Amino acid sequence: MKVNNKRTLSLMLGLVMGLGATASAYSQASLEDVMKARGLTQKDLLAAAKTYTPTGGRDEYLVFASGGQSGQVIVYGIPSMRILKYIGVFTPEPWQGYGFDDESKEVLKQGRIQGKDITWGDTHHPAFSETEGDYNGKYLVINDKANPRLAVIDLHDFETKQIVVNPFFKSSHGGAFMTPNSEYVMEAAQYAAPFSSDFVPLSEFNDKYRGGVTYWKFDLEKGRIQPDQSFTFELPPYSQDLSDAGKGPSYGWGFTNSFCSERYVGGIETGRPPFEAGCSQKDTDFLHITNWKKAAELVAAGKVSKVNGSYMIPMAQAIKEELLYLVPEPKSPHGVDVSPDGTHLIVSGKLDSHTWVYSWEKIQKAMAAKKFEGKDPYGIPIIALKDALHTQVAVGLGPLHTQYDSKKCVVYTSIYVDSMVTKWDYCEGKVLDQLHIHYNIGHLMAMEGDSVSPDGKYLVSLNKLAIDRFNPVGPLHPQNHQLIDISGDKMQLLYDMPLPLGEPHYAVAIKADKLKPAVRYKSGWNSRTDERSPYRTRAGREKTETVDGVTHVYGTVIRSHITPEIIEVEEGDTVSLHFTNLERAEDEVHGFAIYGQSVNLSIEPGKTASYTFKADKAGVYPYYCTEFCSALHLEMQGYLLVKPKGYVSKGGAVEEGQQYTKADYDKQVKTNVETQAVIDSVVGFITSHNFKDFPSVVALVEDATEQLGFAGEAKKKAEDYAAKGDYQNATLWAGQWWQYQVKTADMGLRAKTHLEQNGAVKVQAK
Repeated sequence: MKVNNKRTLSLMLGLVMGLGATASAYSQASLEDVMKARGLTQKDLLAAAKTYTPTGGRDEYLVFASGGQSGQVIVYGIPSMRILKYIGVFTPEPWQGYGFDDESKEVLKQGRIQGKDITWGDTHHPAFSETEGDYNGKYLVINDKANPRLAVIDLHDFETKQIVVNPFFKSSHGGAFMTPNSEYVMEAAQYAAPFSSDFVPLSEFNDKYRGGVTYWKFDLEKGRIQPDQSFTFELPPYSQDLSDAGKGPSYGWGFTNSFCSERYVGGIETGRPPFEAGCSQKDTDFLHITNWKKAAELVAAGKVSKVNGSYMIPMAQAIKEELLYLVPEPKSPHGVDVSPDGTHLIVSGKLDSHTWVYSWEKIQKAMAAKKFEGKDPYGIPIIALKDALHTQVAVGLGPLHTQYDSKKCVVYTSIYVDSMVTKWDYCEGKVLDQLHIHYNIGHLMAMEGDSVSPDGKYLVSLNKLAIDRFNPVGPLHPQNHQLIDISGDKMQLLYDMPLPLGEPHYAVAIKADKLKPAVRYKSGWNSRTDERSPYRTRAGREKTETVDGVTHVYGTVIRSHITPEIIEVEEGDTVSLHFTNLERAEDEVHGFAIYGQSVNLSIEPGKTASYTFKADKAGVYPYYCTEFCSALHLEMQGYLLVKPKGYVSKGGAVEEGQQYTKADYDKQVKTNVETQAVIDSVVGFITSHNFKDFPSVVALVEDATEQLGFAGEAKKKAEDYAAKGDYQNATLWAGQWWQYQVKTADMGLRAKTHLEQNGAVKVQAK
């Protein structure tokens, strides 16, 4: 072992000397030389410096972007723009085992539509849970437009925990939007359809097709939507779009815009003009204003009936109870955004060059005075535009979505047709700056821009087209997110970021320090239900048993073996595998894949994951760990033996490939003793420093201690076999003893390095 250490030291010194020579040669090229060679300007370098995050550095903000047609959520950092994770939501995601283990399959089952499994989604609008209008970093909710569903993601572990299906809608672009204390999640219908599942001809569109907005009750303590306490406003068959919840003086109210208030039905195949022709004839569409606070009181008082098993507020009741109003808004709008102080609303129309600012004070006065310019065809009162409007501002062709700055009255609006961002003052109604981007911008996202206290600093344009921005990769291009510095008077484009996972439609950004994600689970944890798994297993208690015709295998995984390593079942058996990750160290994930089965388990530290299948064909099925977890990762393997029905074993021991002698045993023991000396020195360093002040080191020490315990057990077995003269098993168990020592040393050295790099202090011995 000492010789090995010297050899390792020699190799390391050689490597360092080589790197030093390379670095020295590289340093001879000046910054000016690099700029010239790469064609960079000082402006480029400034942009790079603003986004550069050194190795080991952390981002100030985390972005959660919808994955569009991928059905996922994408997480990346700002200002680095580094992608950190894809979260499986409506679509199975094999790296995380989502939709492959039994536990996550149960979550996906919640999203069935009319009894069918829907294994994809069109994710659009994510929203953070809020406390007093500020993001609290606990949960993220996101919608599926294609099949009107909402999913809840727990930010404790970045996993999807719940999916709910809207009982009325057939599509839902406008979701999710949180109320200021996470009381409700707003989800609006998109394309009008009958609320029932029956066939209704289009000739009855005006009378029997409907739009709506659902207020899903959200339990912030449990992190779950409560469908039985949720309610829906029946709305006219306009195409409702995006929403926002009031705050401050407008608290208790919700705002939802719409398009195609013409109620036009296309039909190119019959010679009728298409939808787009008929849905853009009017000069204005309708902004819907709903009083969710009063509606919730009516539901609690038992004054709202249930339809389709959920509370439904008909238009007639909403009008009578003064819960619903309309205000004209610009043609074909996409988004309504309430100001941080709740006093103004901003709406843009894609077919208008102006953005409209509404005054909540004026709207309230009109409602109180019952001053309306008329009613829509369904009897909903319409507040006149002049009685609601604060100002109109010409911002460019095709304004879409607005985000608020930390500076009072300053906002940013995406301009789709002109491919630019307009910075403007909504109080005084004047444009402050404009910046061209690449290309056809959709939504905008500012740091905590949907909260009561936006941070400003950065803005991200979510561009629909990339065109010539990146290396060509075939006809399907990535999306392009561009990072913009908004800290000064003038906007500065900093970074182009390709996103090759669906079409991220909208995104939200949160301060990274508001998130407190776990690095491991409690031992034996079902991460989807957030409770102990009934199938959890501890080291040494692995077993196989048959209950109600199902063969349950209670196993464990730890560097570098799966227990059991041999599983024997009979053809036709239903088999349920349950593996618990015994690791405590951060990032020590294990996987599980088996030949002939569509499964990959992702088993994070502490998690228990299961997979149930029918062993319908006799044969030999190797399995292995899919995560490169240790030096002996490739040896982390096993066999599922599916015996033919009625198979009788012929007996016989497993044939050994290598024979070992006493000399082999003595050599291995000598190595083990030398290795233990290295471990002891590392332990001495760790215990002489304040390691308990570093949680990640404490976890490593716990894991190392457990591995050393296993080493002790293997050592005893080796010595027992040696005492019997069985040097074959003695040598093998001595080798296992050493493997546990190596894993102990691995974790110990990582802990030592962490302490050295993070300024651990040497403590006085007592």
